[in-house]
Amino acid sequence: MALSTSPAKHPSKDVPLRGTDIALIGLAPHHAPSLFPLCSDSTNAHLWTYMPLGPYDTANAETVFSSDIRLKADSKDPLFYAIVSNQDPEQVLGHASLMRIDPSNRVVEIGHVLFTAALQKTRAATEVFYLLFRYAFDDLGFRRLEWKCDALNEPSRKAAQRLGLVFEGVFRQHMIVKGKNRDTAWFAMLDGEWPVMRKGLEGWLEEGNFDQNGKQRKSLREVREASLQA
Repeated sequence: MALSTSPAKHPSKDVPLRGTDIALIGLAPHHAPSLFPLCSDSTNAHLWTYMPLGPYDTANAETVFSSDIRLKADSKDPLFYAIVSNQDPEQVLGHASLMRIDPSNRVVEIGHVLFTAALQKTRAATEVFYLLFRYAFDDLGFRRLEWKCDALNEPSRKAAQRLGLVFEGVFRQHMIVKGKNRDTAWFAMLDGEWPVMRKGLEGWLEEGNFDQNGKQRKSLREVREASLQA
């Protein structure tokens, strides 16, 4: 079957992605002072285990971090977004990017995901991915969204599968990161799979799926399976 040769639109940091709990806005140098305390010193070193930069736990860490944020803010690919709280827009809770942007083949990857402790295992964390997925598929017209991580990064692998991405295999000796070998696990979601995943995510994110303490009533898998039967 012939495919449309129309390219996908290129993502833009000028377009904020707004959700119920959080918003994704273009990462800028002025975000560094807000984010630094949440991801620096030895207590947060684990956040950088599988990242190409960090950790930031030396005497000049803040200077180095600010410089790195400036470079990320200037980057066009990866294209970085700051994750900010809707309750406190001045507070940056992490960052994420769209990368390996290939409009001609309509393929894009989510990467460089940094979730600080304030964001981890929250509804807002899932909303980050929902907003990026929706933007890539519905607004920009990509047909394949990729997720790659160190094969040893079990939390990332579990997150990808929870969100509905399909495991496609491991590229052995794919990269050298911080002087160590990295085998890379590949996951992907296709545009034809997105409508079901979108319905499940939107159902899971609904206010009624959470009790007064913010605990989910049904898992994402349960909501997704129920939507398939509806």
